[in-house]
Amino acid sequence: MGRTKFEKAALEYHSEGRPGKVVVTTTKDCSTEEALSLAYSPGVAAPCKEIAKDPSKAYEYTAKGNLVGVVTNGTAVLGLGNIGPLAGKPVMEGKGVLFKQFADIDVFDIELNCKDTESFISTCKALEPTFGGINLEDIKAPECFEIEERLKKEMNIPVFHDDQHGTAIIAAAGLINGLEITKRKPKNTVVVFNGAGAASISCARLFKKLGILPKNLLMCDSKGVIHDGRDDLNKFKEEFAVKTKARTLADALDGADVFVGLSVAGVVTPKMLKTMKKNPLVFAMANPDPEIDPKVALKTRKDVIMATGRSDYPNQINNVLGFPYIFRGALDVRATQINEEMKLAAVRAIAALAKEDVPEAVSAAYQDKQFSFGPDYIIPKPFDQRVLVKVASAVARAAMESGVATQPIENFEAYEEQLMGRQGFRRGFIKETINRIKSQSKRKNNCKPTLVFPEARSTKMLKALKAVIDEDIINPVLIGYEDAVRDRIKELELEGFDSIPIIQPSAHPKYAQYVESFYEMRQRKGVLEAEAERLMADPYHFSAMMVREGDADGLVSGALRNYADCVKPILQIIDTDVGSLASGLNIVLWKNKMMFFADTTVNINPTAEDLSKIAYYAAKVSRYFKQEPKIAMVSFSNFAGQQENPRKMQKAAQIFKSHHPEAVVEGELQADAAVNPDIINRLFPFSELKDGANILIFPNLDASNAAYKLVQQMGGGEVLGPFLMGLKKPANVLQRTGTVEDVINTIVLTALECQAFKEPQPVFK
Repeated sequence: MGRTKFEKAALEYHSEGRPGKVVVTTTKDCSTEEALSLAYSPGVAAPCKEIAKDPSKAYEYTAKGNLVGVVTNGTAVLGLGNIGPLAGKPVMEGKGVLFKQFADIDVFDIELNCKDTESFISTCKALEPTFGGINLEDIKAPECFEIEERLKKEMNIPVFHDDQHGTAIIAAAGLINGLEITKRKPKNTVVVFNGAGAASISCARLFKKLGILPKNLLMCDSKGVIHDGRDDLNKFKEEFAVKTKARTLADALDGADVFVGLSVAGVVTPKMLKTMKKNPLVFAMANPDPEIDPKVALKTRKDVIMATGRSDYPNQINNVLGFPYIFRGALDVRATQINEEMKLAAVRAIAALAKEDVPEAVSAAYQDKQFSFGPDYIIPKPFDQRVLVKVASAVARAAMESGVATQPIENFEAYEEQLMGRQGFRRGFIKETINRIKSQSKRKNNCKPTLVFPEARSTKMLKALKAVIDEDIINPVLIGYEDAVRDRIKELELEGFDSIPIIQPSAHPKYAQYVESFYEMRQRKGVLEAEAERLMADPYHFSAMMVREGDADGLVSGALRNYADCVKPILQIIDTDVGSLASGLNIVLWKNKMMFFADTTVNINPTAEDLSKIAYYAAKVSRYFKQEPKIAMVSFSNFAGQQENPRKMQKAAQIFKSHHPEAVVEGELQADAAVNPDIINRLFPFSELKDGANILIFPNLDASNAAYKLVQQMGGGEVLGPFLMGLKKPANVLQRTGTVEDVINTIVLTALECQAFKEPQPVFK
């Protein structure tokens, strides 16, 4: 039989370039002789001695604390059955990818050529010094039960069989929400299982912990209902033998509330489905084809709530919502096991998250589909980045409360920031900034910055504002027609805006005063009085005047209009500092470093004097983020250019140094020399940039704009901004192509900027 198009694509994916999906890389510099002597002999002896004296030091000096072993013998591989350990290796590599992608956990996949339970157990136990945890994978029942049970007792690190508990945890979260939506109580709910393997048994056990009564839980295997009259049951199935007259799956489903399928395709017929109670919950998780096709189920009964194991239908019961985050929380408190309390904490955290407003970033990952709690959304989506913080934190707390954590977390707020940082430097940085704003506001008697938003009907702006309102770090003011804006907020189903003021410029008490001020400001620059009235009715001009007059601390615009149109009223009304000029700055977060690129948005071809001013304001921003300013004037040559741009950059460095002799500034420099200390120290040992620059000043707008966008798109850098520098008061303009998350980031950093304006700091000491 020929391969399908998808199978061919999968084979190409796994074989192209470097075969497989994982690679081992170093976390420390090993590029010099000195570094190698530290990494291996003789330097490696020092941590070895420390660990020999105190084994817990292994978590400090090795990767053990963030390393999980994914261990299998290939006897029950991902719907493929007993294909053996070698054939199962692609699955184990894939599991490693998921651990890394979703929770930043490193993995070694271990495929064991042993079907004997004792051999498997002894081998895993021998691996304990290597790993911080063991994830058992694709081991057939009933051996998997004994293996996990023994290893949990005999090892001092977390052991977790995801095939059992991963599915159970996600399904249990779905059950909690399904029961809530259908107004059922667990004690009165009848649940029918089809399939009596590892996942079914684990699901059933967890469902009972959620309140499902044993007498109301019916399990079917290949021979029918597991009842108390059967004499062919192993000890695991005996746990679910109940007194019942039902003998077949059809009998069991008659009058049932919930069906859970972990078996084979097509075993549930439309006729069976019709016999279930009103608003039945059907978790048909056979892969790739469920026990009943969701389209058939919904055609049969409009009131059915469906969940499957597939991503192309709503409510995917996907293990990736569980195991990466459960291990993350367990590893971070150095738990000795993953116990029932930790599993239940994960269940409840996942269930609770489905009830929260879904961020735009999640919708964007699913072709902009909108999600809200209900029959088609009882389980969060795998690409919801909030899962890491919610589940890992809940698991860590449960480990501490149940007494299995050996290194408790003291500050959960800081821990959650750390978790966000694992998903990207930007997320952790923004959370840290939010906390910084809150702390500053608290010191000032809870005085939060007031930000004005001229684009009150922008979907992107309103969704971003919802997230910021929830953080309670600003006093927002919206500009627009109140009825239209309220209707838009209602249409988007956004909460928290009831007390937010919405201003129509021409109806505002200060409208006439603003018109007069604007006319006086611009009357000698071509603006007539009637024109001043018209422009001041414009939200962009009115917002800028609010900031100028002190009725707002800052503004954010750019979601609807192009950059130039938004910047124009800002420059006309708010104006620049005396002796300054406006310029644009982008913050680039790259490999846990913060870089500042300028001028990226405003000045097309600045002079040397302009560049010196731009560098000064970039240094101010750097200093406020507690970064020592180290400035490079970038060009296409190193200290040798005779052409126009290199000479301009040389002069800019000289001018800057003459005003600030204590500053670290160099130019002209090529970009690689500016940011790579090895290059500059080897070729130019006289340079002050011993550690490389963190502020890059470019000769023109072409260079700076291209540089930050290339870093953003190709270099793996996370880019914030642009932000306007050199103004008398804070005002920032977005890129129209930005996401809701970009808008949130800009609002947060504008709020921080407002606080910085009120407490200026010295740039150079």
